[in-house]
Amino acid sequence: MVLETIITVIEQTLLLLILLNVVLSYFMDPYHPFRQSVDKLIEPMLRPIRQVVPSFGRFDFSPIILMILVEILAAILRNII
Repeated sequence: MVLETIITVIEQTLLLLILLNVVLSYFMDPYHPFRQSVDKLIEPMLRPIRQVVPSFGRFDFSPIILMILVEILAAILRNII
């Protein structure tokens, strides 16, 4: 029960950070300290996906893919417990 709660909190935090990273990329200067902090957390997870999945013009689908992978991993971990 406690492990399931921890998995859910980590999952929700990651999803929020990914979404925040996408929103900040549209509205905030890339050199802003807050955005750089979020980028330091999320970019290492996005980088391998970006190497495999090409971007389509201005559209980058790697955050969506990462969100799906986080959901799948969390569901697998919850079923293991």
